[in-house]
Amino acid sequence: MFSSVAHLARANPFNTPHLQLVQDGLGDLRSNPPGPTGQPRRPRNLAAAALEEYSCEFGSAKYYALCGFGGVLSCGLTHTAVVPLDLVKCRMQVDPQKYKGIFNGFSVTLKEDGVRGLAKGWAPTFIGYSLQGLCKFGFYEVFKVLYSNMLGEENTYLWRTSLYLAASASAEFFADIALAPMEAAKVRIQTQPGYANTLRDAAPKMYKEEGLKAFYKGVAPLWMRQIPYTMMKFACFERTVEALYKFVVPKPRSECSKPEQLVVTFVAGYIAGVFCAIVSHPADSVVSVLNKEKGSSASQVLKRLGFKGVWKGLFARIIMIGTLTALQWFIYDSVKVYFRLPRPPPPEMPESLKKKLGLTQ
Repeated sequence: MFSSVAHLARANPFNTPHLQLVQDGLGDLRSNPPGPTGQPRRPRNLAAAALEEYSCEFGSAKYYALCGFGGVLSCGLTHTAVVPLDLVKCRMQVDPQKYKGIFNGFSVTLKEDGVRGLAKGWAPTFIGYSLQGLCKFGFYEVFKVLYSNMLGEENTYLWRTSLYLAASASAEFFADIALAPMEAAKVRIQTQPGYANTLRDAAPKMYKEEGLKAFYKGVAPLWMRQIPYTMMKFACFERTVEALYKFVVPKPRSECSKPEQLVVTFVAGYIAGVFCAIVSHPADSVVSVLNKEKGSSASQVLKRLGFKGVWKGLFARIIMIGTLTALQWFIYDSVKVYFRLPRPPPPEMPESLKKKLGLTQ
């Protein structure tokens, strides 16, 4: 599979431009014209720079594997870091009478469970969201290349937002299947006092009571929550980065240092995170209640919560998801920098399209 994707990636519009020249055999000719005797001069910069700058080829198996590893770190670490806030948010959703607000929720939790109580559910959170991150970021890169080659260079540019949406939705479909069992266990631990305190206790108990259904009955609501969230997360991020470099950053991306590029990544990630939290919150409320209760369906929970009920805990979720998304993109991009992976610049209109539109001679 990866070999066929790698072949498609070589001609992909998202590929790094100077790597594309090297692959097409044009790089050395442009940077090293023939000498006086007609013999090509010794290759000096383009091919050497490509080999020195990047540790692997765009679209190779190693590229996708390291992107997946970046997803593991970005999602696993960030979600685990905000477990206390997530715990309070979930409790506000399933028991709004007891946990009346974010600060009241922290206060009640500390009184009843102490400081250690705020870390409940950290293990399923770390495992579940690490698996989700692996699939989310890894498959996003795969699907972006596949769909881009289906569209062609010009349509990829014209329909790039739709491409980001389709690639991220496809990736998240598989990511949620990986996440669902751990998410179900996490919610039980966090919202049902006395049920279980650890994953080792919760998982066997859930299986004994309801079988495998206990781990996957929340996958459909997860899709309802996570697919719109991820579509917004990737599409909004990609277009925000493009807009920041075009209208805000005073110099082209190629002239920015790596730390400056990572700052742009963080800002774009936070903006995307705010929108992510809003579009996915109603489904998040349904998932929290559904995983706590036995025998309820998503439609029954949604009807019982009503319009006002599904928006409980939104402020906490905006703070959590905004910070979380910004950190995830920052970590993911930092992994790419550390491992010297190709990081193509924001897309530009192809020359062929400029000619069709009369923008060039």
